[in-house]
Amino acid sequence: MEHNSTTETTGGALASMPARPPFDPELEAALTTLADGVPPTVTERMIGPMRENPRLRVTPEMARDAGIRSRDLVIPGHDGDDVVVTVLEAEGRTGVGPGIYHLHGGGMIVGDRWSGVAALFDWLHRYRAVAVSLEYRLAPEYPDPYPVEDCYRGLVWLQTHAAELGIDPSRVLITGASAGGGLAAGVTLLMRDRGLPPLMGQLLMYPMLDDRDGTVSSAQIDGVGVWDRGSNLTGWTALLGDRRATDDVSIYAAPARATDLSGLPPAFIDCGSAEVFRDEDVAYASALWASGGQAELHVWPGGFHAFEGYAPQAALSREMVQARDRWVHRLLGE
Repeated sequence: MEHNSTTETTGGALASMPARPPFDPELEAALTTLADGVPPTVTERMIGPMRENPRLRVTPEMARDAGIRSRDLVIPGHDGDDVVVTVLEAEGRTGVGPGIYHLHGGGMIVGDRWSGVAALFDWLHRYRAVAVSLEYRLAPEYPDPYPVEDCYRGLVWLQTHAAELGIDPSRVLITGASAGGGLAAGVTLLMRDRGLPPLMGQLLMYPMLDDRDGTVSSAQIDGVGVWDRGSNLTGWTALLGDRRATDDVSIYAAPARATDLSGLPPAFIDCGSAEVFRDEDVAYASALWASGGQAELHVWPGGFHAFEGYAPQAALSREMVQARDRWVHRLLGE
């Protein structure tokens, strides 16, 4: 039985909203375990401490244990400023293979180039791929357009240096989770609009796409999970300041605002049914289809944000990872 709850909308009016979808039982148990160390709402004062202890971070030692070698390079970011990339590939790899350009999550405010890269390790082995993971600059110290322009410059660098990296420039996949998924979508739009060669695909894992706080799922996921409505407002306000939810926001910062998604590479989009980003992610897939594009969409029932990272042994988490694997295999499999 569904119950209605009263929620304050962006404009301050009160509206009756349906209760959120239930969590998957395994994932709900995981959330209970996580409750003390992972608060649902991230506030501005929490940004500093969270940067000192990033969630879901991989270390170079963990990469080595997985048979992955890494090296750091300094490249030009937005306005020519230095940013760092980590290049990852399987030990002993030779020749030329596909490239994976990785953008980390963290709500635009936390995380680093090692966050979430473990998801790439199997693909690096299986497809003899090379991954480039970028340390883009974070808000609020570096507000829009720094993050997306850093990410754009990093991809241009990858394409320009593909030969020395051992990457086939016609086989480059961009991927990102959460904020990284939103940045990946923004970079893909920039590539199209600046006339650069198209990418092979865009893998958008529960992407952060819409700054306007106007969806049903945004209202439903408030005070629960690992990234709720309050966290989302913290992240978007850090990135955009007073411009958040106004007309003065570009489609590259908030790709959900794009009205023309034609001419983009095939997309994979996933999210949970019980997370803030659900409705904007579904709408983005629909907009890609409406523009004549190709998208594969998965909404995992009972999933909270990034659940496969926090509860990797749950059945739903394994299914989520397997769906991504199948899509990547269709693109990169030989």
